[in-house]
Amino acid sequence: MAGARRRSIGFSGSAQPFTAFADTRLVQLDRAGIRKGGEWLVRGVDLSVSPGEIVTLIGPNGSGKSTTAKMALGILSPSEGRAERKPGLKIGYVPQKLAIDWTLPLTVARFMRLTNPLSDAECRAALARTGAERLMTSQMRTLSGGEMQRVMLARAIARNPGLLVLDEPVQGVDYAGEIAIYDLISEIRNTLGCGILMISHDLHVVMAAADQVICLNGHVCCRGTPSDVSRDDRYHALFGNRRNAAIAVYEHHHDHVHLPDGKVRHADGSLCSSCSGEHHHAPADAAAEKEGGIRNAG
Repeated sequence: MAGARRRSIGFSGSAQPFTAFADTRLVQLDRAGIRKGGEWLVRGVDLSVSPGEIVTLIGPNGSGKSTTAKMALGILSPSEGRAERKPGLKIGYVPQKLAIDWTLPLTVARFMRLTNPLSDAECRAALARTGAERLMTSQMRTLSGGEMQRVMLARAIARNPGLLVLDEPVQGVDYAGEIAIYDLISEIRNTLGCGILMISHDLHVVMAAADQVICLNGHVCCRGTPSDVSRDDRYHALFGNRRNAAIAVYEHHHDHVHLPDGKVRHADGSLCSSCSGEHHHAPADAAAEKEGGIRNAG
């Protein structure tokens, strides 16, 4: 395709030649798989992420989610199939866990600059986008789960990435905090126009405002919109009884708004620290909230 260049990673002779795709696609996998020690970790994966699109990978532990993401990002080369990335693509990454010695003093501002030469103004601007500007001088070890996620999101978007990769984005966050984080992720997508690839074994992530959900278990079990996947028999077979709560596809019709700092503003203008009390969720939301602990299912 004239004027379109892509970085190609890996190609097996058994796979079909890759067809050039639209300039807008940031990453794409074509029948890609990884074989290690004589066994397939994941195989036959088709995936693409475009600007402004949220794609969520779900599946149990060991289903190939992280391996699939690593192929898409060029960290692993496929044993078969092909992975391609847009040249010069800037990627922001929010890891599942941070390898930091928490006994050392580390402020949020210093954390923001660990691998990024950011100015104070750039740090503040990124933190403001995630509702965490007030934490600039706070010690990382004192942050709550929700505050930590906001700071890590701020660090990931500080350089205006074209693709944002989120590994277990609501880990360590309570239910009300999850909703606020999901709202924030959607806001980041709308503001920056970046593509977003989310990874989780947590079925609650199906509730996120994803454009496409891909359910993995060593291969693609099913895919589609959250509503489509929630009705798919293969999804039901994989997750069993847990689906009843987790199916709660995130429609999020409330009489209140979750603000960037985690607080909730109700229709009457009042503020509170959570969405407990009198308010109206969509039926799916209400079912999930009633289940309470499903966030840790998986």
